[in-house]
Amino acid sequence: MSAPDVAAVAAVLAGCGVYLILSAFGAEARTRSTVAEPQGKRLRRSIRTWMVQAGLADVSSGTFSAALAAAGLIGALGSYLVFDSVVSSVVAGILAGGFPLASYRRRRQAGIEAAMDAWPSILEEIRMRAGSLGQSVPQALFEAGRRAPDQWTPAFAVAERDWQLTTDFAATTATLKEALVDSTADAVCETLLVAHELGGSDLDDRIGDLIEDRLADLQARKEASAKQAGVRFARRFVLLVPLGMALAGLSIGSGRAAYSSPGGQLAVVAGLLALAACWVWSGRLLRVGRPPRVFG
Repeated sequence: MSAPDVAAVAAVLAGCGVYLILSAFGAEARTRSTVAEPQGKRLRRSIRTWMVQAGLADVSSGTFSAALAAAGLIGALGSYLVFDSVVSSVVAGILAGGFPLASYRRRRQAGIEAAMDAWPSILEEIRMRAGSLGQSVPQALFEAGRRAPDQWTPAFAVAERDWQLTTDFAATTATLKEALVDSTADAVCETLLVAHELGGSDLDDRIGDLIEDRLADLQARKEASAKQAGVRFARRFVLLVPLGMALAGLSIGSGRAAYSSPGGQLAVVAGLLALAACWVWSGRLLRVGRPPRVFG
């Protein structure tokens, strides 16, 4: 074998060795990311996403914790003034600490529903810009995103900045999907990504199908919410009845002293726990399901 042949064989073997070494390091890194990341990073990411959707993007975790502690303290003091019991005060404080969470959850759900109502108009504008005006798919997406609901504006701004820096539309749509956390956003981003990479003249039809699907889903949700309006009012009213009866009990017999007895403390704690359990259970029954994320 001549010297050039030996050099060529050596070069091929060296290249194979480098490939195997890099592949081994890549596999090890992927293994570490899939094993270690879900323990902490994914939890922090989900909590932060929840806070952003609840309109708490500018609220620190310390401020949020202070709000929970303040609500719990107020509930504990109010319970002690009525029932004269440390045990019931602790239970009432823990339950009262959950009121800010429930309030932020309702605020988050209202924001999500309002944003979902905006999807048909956003999709219609994307179809008009990409079709009639002849804009590129990314440009049409970002122009329509400027008129998105307020809670979605930062997500579109971050995605547009990524596109301007990298011109990688796949990474840009991935950033947008992660920020919006919405099943419709997943479908829209995947549809636009395929249209951008493969081209074709059927983008108008695909967006039209998404618009029809969103309109049908929104109509069904509005009908379900309208039917539940009376039940939701009764649910809030029933919450006030036991509290009113507890206050009325102060004027009967020994009043506050009866609540401080062992039997009275047990009855108060049982009533508070039953009230909280019924409230959570009824809330789950009234919850309107959301479409599952397919491309998330």
